[in-house]
Order: sequence, then C-alpha cells, then structure tokens
Amino acid sequence: MSSLLPPVITVDGPSGSGKGTICRLLANALGWLLLDSGALYRLTAVAARHHGVSLDDVESLQVMAAHLDVQFLSESTDSELKIILEGEEVTQTIRTEEVGADASVIAALGPVRQALLQRQRDFAQLPGLIADGRDMGTVVFPEAPLKIYLDASAEERASRRYNQLISKGVSASLEDILIDIKSRDDRDMNRTVAPLKPAPDAVILDTTKMTIEEVLEVVLDEAKHKGLR
Repeated sequence: MSSLLPPVITVDGPSGSGKGTICRLLANALGWLLLDSGALYRLTAVAARHHGVSLDDVESLQVMAAHLDVQFLSESTDSELKIILEGEEVTQTIRTEEVGADASVIAALGPVRQALLQRQRDFAQLPGLIADGRDMGTVVFPEAPLKIYLDASAEERASRRYNQLISKGVSASLEDILIDIKSRDDRDMNRTVAPLKPAPDAVILDTTKMTIEEVLEVVLDEAKHKGLR
C-alpha cells in the first residue's frame, strides 16, 4: 500500500464494543467516508440464504462475495446507511442475531475474506476513510496512520445489544445474547485467518465504563495528534 493513499482511521474490536456508533460519529466529525466492513460479511450471509448456499460451500460463497450487488445509500449525514442487496433493502435484515452468527462463520473462511479484501481497500478515497471492522488495522489497512481498538466486557456488550433491541421493539433474551457474544468472540479471536486482535500500534480503549462522548473525544484527540484534523 502506498503512503499516497487517502488517510485511513481503522476502528477494530469485538461485537458490541461501540465501533459502529463511534465510526459514524467520526465520519460526521471529520467529513470522511465510512466503511462498515462487517456489513459485507453480513451481506454475504444474507445472499447465501437468498440463494440457498450452504455455509460450508466455500467455493460458492467466495464467488458470491466477489460479485455482491450492493449499494450503500446515505440520505443524510446523521441517518443510518440504507443498504440495498440485489435491489432489496436489507438494512435491518443484516442486523439480526442469526445473520450476525452466519457472518461470523463466513468471516473465518480464508477464500471469502480474500474475495472481499480488495473491495474493502477500494473504499479508501479522499478526503479520508473511517474503517469499521475486526481486521482493518491488522490486515486491510496495516499502514493506516491511526488505529483504534475498542473493547468492553462481554456482559456490558450483551447489555448494550439487549437495550438496543428492546428500544426497537424487538423481543430479546439477555442470557442468549451473552452466550452468542461469547461464542462469536471465541470464533473471531481464534480463527486461523485474520484473528481479531489489536494491531501492534493500535490505541486500545476499554469502553466498559465510558460514554460514547468520552470515547469520541479520545479518538478525535488521537486524530489531532496524528495531524488528521
């Protein structure tokens, strides 16, 4: 990767650590583009369901990942991205626990990750990119000038997810969410391909007892120190 590429801030961490919210706020604060890399794996999972492709059919999943018919539409700077897959809006569909679990399985498949690698790198455009994921700083953008790794206790992350679902009128079990998060952590951290871990030069933040505003302030301060704002 060339140093002439647009600047990138990577934000990695486990599910429920606050990556999505922080990345949206960062992108708005800096006026940069946003890549939700996890959405690509979730979209592959949804496409697999739509086309009846098994999660152990690696070859078909690889082809599907390389040719996803996807659009990311932002109606305003502070609204949630609208995601269109093969002409159908799937913004909420890809956020279900079932799709998240399938995406975690798919993300452990080397050929699928390779198929999505260049697509993710192509998101790096001026004025800059906020890259949200699990291997943004370690694999996709290893030369990014600022790498952030957000973490929080599994219990806190499960509580956040539970409250998020309840606020949307979705019935949920805190116990089941905690089990799912711990299972997903185990898969993500122990997979042989691009395991979830902080980059050696990442700024690590434990957000368990931090507010979103506090996390944003720290990250923006780090960006300022790097000359990124």
